[in-house]
Amino acid sequence: MPTGAEIHVTEPRPTGPAQPAPAAPQPAQAPAPTTPVPATDAIPAWPAAAAAPTAAAPTVTPSFPTNPSAESPRASRPSRDRIDDMIDARQTAEAVLYEIRRVIVGQDAMLERVLVALLAGGHLLLEGVPGLAKTLTIKTLADVLHASFRRIQFTPDLVPGDLIGTRIYRPDRGTFDTELGPVFANFLLADEINRAPAKVQSALLEVMQERQVTIGHESHAVPRPFLVMATQNPIESEGTYPLPEAQVDRFMMKVVVGYPSAEEEALVVERSLRPAAALRPILTAESLAVLQALTAEVYVDRPIVDYAVALTSATRFPERVGLPNIKPYIAFGASPRGSINLVHAGRALALVRGRRYVVPGDVVDLARDVLRHRVVPSFAALAEEVNADMILDRLISAVPVPRVAQDSLLARAEAAERGSLARRADTAPVADYSVGAGSAFSSSGAARPADDLEVSA
Repeated sequence: MPTGAEIHVTEPRPTGPAQPAPAAPQPAQAPAPTTPVPATDAIPAWPAAAAAPTAAAPTVTPSFPTNPSAESPRASRPSRDRIDDMIDARQTAEAVLYEIRRVIVGQDAMLERVLVALLAGGHLLLEGVPGLAKTLTIKTLADVLHASFRRIQFTPDLVPGDLIGTRIYRPDRGTFDTELGPVFANFLLADEINRAPAKVQSALLEVMQERQVTIGHESHAVPRPFLVMATQNPIESEGTYPLPEAQVDRFMMKVVVGYPSAEEEALVVERSLRPAAALRPILTAESLAVLQALTAEVYVDRPIVDYAVALTSATRFPERVGLPNIKPYIAFGASPRGSINLVHAGRALALVRGRRYVVPGDVVDLARDVLRHRVVPSFAALAEEVNADMILDRLISAVPVPRVAQDSLLARAEAAERGSLARRADTAPVADYSVGAGSAFSSSGAARPADDLEVSA
């Protein structure tokens, strides 16, 4: 068994044009705790601090294979079936990414975050200047996932009924009929969401949180799975409406899309000279629900939960991590949704990377995407051009990363899995089995307690 922070499955790769090299495996231990920045009364020099290297764990840009492998070796572990499921899930993720990359060039980090939001069941907000394939990425994802898809172009003249639906009076019958809106789909693309007024944006609050819409006296459930993927343009202020804080907080991640490299842009131009690639569906809504259920079984150790809570708490009380001079730049810190989404997104990222457990590096890699839209800079920060990413860089470098050995995580993940299976067996009806009186499965026999199979953290 490898000793790195990830379990890498060696698979045969087809020959072909040169492709990006796969990311190097993580070291055996998580990064050493970072020495907190000494507390001073001086205001930090943000541009210089942002340019200076920090000891925070670097964000690794994933390098996906160009073609999903057909087979993978099976590891010989006690929970062989669950390992097989994880390998199958990783192969499916590779297949989805391969199909998307037939249309989208580069943007590997963004594609990984899109898949993480998909598996974790969270909503996604993409922000970037025009022409960076934000809308095309989500449309391509809907084509690869054989599920219902609706696109709404947000404009200033929209009303809430245009999204969720409305009641229509029928004079011939003297009754009202309910016409459901375009939100009743598996994937909803809210394109340029910041061009609609606040009352239209707020119409999505209930459906994003409760997965239902109330029209009149009735509530209507949306199809499962349901995900809202929104885009917004940050460079225009005229004719736009900033998203309310309550609306932004319901997005699991906010991904900032950057410019492609010169080589990637040249490939984009080349692809525009020929017909677009024909995509094949990889997943259905039902198979996606199975993958989401498998994501929910990824093991999360208690120190990693504490680390996610510490990162979120540092956005509210930076003085507790030795950064009292950051406090004037934060108007509001992240809500508890930040901690929750850090852990759930970490589970999905672990599944994408072929692991059955979350490591601290997963939380570090996703911290900026999960927290950047939950940290509200103060007026002092805006006056000095300090943004949320600059604040998060200082906070992440100040919060110590827990040291968790991979072998220990794997052992606890297997123990938790066995305990879960034992609990399911204990709760199953056993009185109808035709077995002897002394059997463990008889109604009078003493069942083996599930707690004996668990290993505490």
